[in-house]
Amino acid sequence: MSAQHRFRHVIRVGPVQVATYNDDRGREKHATACTAPDCGFSSDYHDRAAAELAAHTHRCQA
Repeated sequence: MSAQHRFRHVIRVGPVQVATYNDDRGREKHATACTAPDCGFSSDYHDRAAAELAAHTHRCQA
């Protein structure tokens, strides 16, 4: 069963959204997800800078 995460500090870089959340163990994580149709890009990072870099450099294949 997956946990419900409360996302905060959400920003949008083109079609990619970057957000901060706490994982199941209380550690702070940063997620990126592309909102373009049929893209499917998403990833979790340990620091915000890496997540924002991934959002800025992402190029949709869809």
